[in-house]
Amino acid sequence: MKNFVVKTIANAGALAVAVWLLDKITLTGSGTAKKVGTLIVVALIFGLVNFLVKPVVKVLTFPLFILTLGLITLVVNALMLLLTSWVAGKLDLSFHVEGFWTAVLGGLIISIVSWALHMVLPDDED
Repeated sequence: MKNFVVKTIANAGALAVAVWLLDKITLTGSGTAKKVGTLIVVALIFGLVNFLVKPVVKVLTFPLFILTLGLITLVVNALMLLLTSWVAGKLDLSFHVEGFWTAVLGGLIISIVSWALHMVLPDDED
């Protein structure tokens, strides 16, 4: 359970950095508490999308992974971020990613920040 919480916090932090750095990834709300709550729910959605959908997409695009030497990962991460934005919109959350190239850059930022946070945050596998 602690590992799940740590990963959710890392995802929320990575999403917050992407929102902060990119103008076309938006998180709106009436106050800081509402924005933090929305960010945590979006991080949960993002984690769920990466857990359920990403492995299927990776298997289906495996030949492209080999052909592009793994660069297709940027596209897959962008698609996962766009899917998260779509689900957030359907759940009436104020998180939106505008455009594919913004999603590519956002996915790259989220991957780097998430990796760095996973290095710093404790990861107990009890």
